[in-house]
Formats: sequence, structure tokens, C-alpha cells
Amino acid sequence: MKKSLIALAVLAASGAAMAQSSVTLFGIVDATYAYGSGSVANKSQLTNSGYNSSRLGFRGVEDLGGGMSASFWLEAGVNNDNGSGAATNATNQASAAPLGNGQQGLTFNRRSTVSLNGGFGEVRLGRDYTPQFWNLTVFDPFGTNGVGTTQTLNSSLGGPTTVRASNSIGYFLPGNLGGFYGQAQYYMGENLSNAANKKDGNGLALRAGYANGPINVALAFSDTKFLSGNIKAVNLGGQYDLGVAKIMAHYNQDDVKGGNEGKGFLIGGLVPVGAGEIRLAYSTYKIDTVGADPRTNKIALGYVHNLSKRTALYATYAHVSNKNGAAQSLNGSVTAAGDNSNGYDFGIRHSF
Repeated sequence: MKKSLIALAVLAASGAAMAQSSVTLFGIVDATYAYGSGSVANKSQLTNSGYNSSRLGFRGVEDLGGGMSASFWLEAGVNNDNGSGAATNATNQASAAPLGNGQQGLTFNRRSTVSLNGGFGEVRLGRDYTPQFWNLTVFDPFGTNGVGTTQTLNSSLGGPTTVRASNSIGYFLPGNLGGFYGQAQYYMGENLSNAANKKDGNGLALRAGYANGPINVALAFSDTKFLSGNIKAVNLGGQYDLGVAKIMAHYNQDDVKGGNEGKGFLIGGLVPVGAGEIRLAYSTYKIDTVGADPRTNKIALGYVHNLSKRTALYATYAHVSNKNGAAQSLNGSVTAAGDNSNGYDFGIRHSF
């Protein structure tokens, strides 16, 4: 249960005070024992976010009247295995590589937005998920967390904005459109107009979908400018709830201008069993290059057991097979090109 706090914000400079309609403190602490084996080296570690991403966040909303409201959302990634914060990227550029874990304090890398909401929908400003990422995570039985994550995300050629973008201006359709939903997002690298890299990190992305009853399907597209080569991504995902199980799938394609093209897909499902849930998926990703065309295939099987609404135990097994020179490995292990790798996650997740 999330703890809702009624907050009074005191403005020290003027001595004035304003009442916020509501502010909520929320978070997830997820600890994972992860083991990976490869043909070159194995690795054993205590890590985090094997089921859900560990986080600490604050969100709030103020009723402005007339059907309008203002809201904020600040969400920081937490590496609870060592106490550090998660890294971020301020300009959406590969050249602005973020500091590694443990080299920076707590950052609101997951989301830091302010919004205006009304009958027109929502206008959202700040750092947020990109539309092209939503289909990968929503239609993945493992939710793009842990060793079972779709191979499309692990191998993606999508660049720094594959998951999130900083400096974004987003718009979301209102939620009363008979099941139709959609969003548009423009994000900026914030370079000088006379710089050689003036468009590096700029991008435009769109997503449209339909969710009604057992069906949920969505299509997304993005075009991002990078010095190393502009990247266009398109993906399609869907889910059907059979009652006894949910089946889901997605397809993704990344095209680097003047470079490689990557293609991947996933098919999987969620099967409720008593107080728990079985998760299973097959995913693959292939990079079209001159000659080799490396490909990695992954199978993943997991089980989540809910001890309560907020606490769960989980276990996941995954196996990857590499072809044509690919060398993907699991949970920090190292494997030679063309060899296989195995990974295991065992953990506990608590939310508040």
C-alpha cells in the first residue's frame, strides 16, 4: 500500500504557503541473487531489479478546477545491493555517456516530469520513457527486468533513447476515447545552433494503440538524430487475455542510417497459478551486417510467488544461443562468439 501524504509546501523566501492536493511517496526494493555462466567466465553477484526496477519516487497532483490539474513525478533508480543511485543521460547523446553505478548520487533518472492535465489530454515535460520503449516492456512477460528480458532490448541498436529521453515534450491523448490511446514525444540534445552536432540527441516518436476487454495492441515509431548515424525504430506489440493465461508478442526493427539494421521479436505468456504466476518467453534479435548477420536466441522461464500484495519471491532461468559470431551472455558472464550462456535469478521484491 502506497503511503499518501498531505503536504504543506512552505515558501521560505516569501513566507507564503500553498496546499498541494496530494503527494505520494512510493518505491520498490528488489534484491536479486544472479548467476551467469559462459564459455569464458562465470559470474555470481547480488544485484537488484530482477523482477521490478528498484526505485524511490514522489508524485503529486493539484486540482486547478474546471477539469484541469497540474502534477509532478520524480522517480529515482536505486541500486539497493550497494546503496548507489542509477545513472542518467542529460543530452540523449552517446558522447555524453553517463557515469557508472556508484559514481554519482541519487538521480531522478527514471522519470522527472511536470504535467498539465485536462479534457484535452496531458502535456508532459521532462525526462520520461520514450514511446518506442513502451511496446517492448508492456508486451514482455518479464517486463524488461532481470535475466529473462526480451533479447530485443539487450541487443537493440536504438541508441541512448531506446528506453528514456531527457529534455522531452510529450502529449498523451485523453483516456475517454473508447479504448484508443496514443502519445507523441519530441526530445532534444540541446546543442548550439552553429555546432557541428546541432541535431545530435534530437528525436521525434509516436505511439498509438487500442485496449478494450482482452485485447491490447499498439504501434510505435521513432526517428532520432545521432552523430554516429540517425536511427529509425518501429515496433508493434500485442496482448490477448484468455482468462487462464495472457499471451503476448512484439516485433521491433532498428535501422541505423549508413549502418546496420537490427530485427527482433518475442512471443511469450503469463499463466496464473494459485498465489503466483508462471512467466515464459522466446525472443530473438538479428543484426544485418555485411557477411556475418549475428543472431542471438533466448528462452526464459520464471515463477513469481506473491506472499502479499506488496511482497513477492521470484526465480528465473534463461538460456541464450549465439549464431554467426554473436557473443551475448547473461548476468555478467563472458562467452565466446557462437557459444551459449545460461543465467539464473533468485530474489525478493517489496513495494511501498
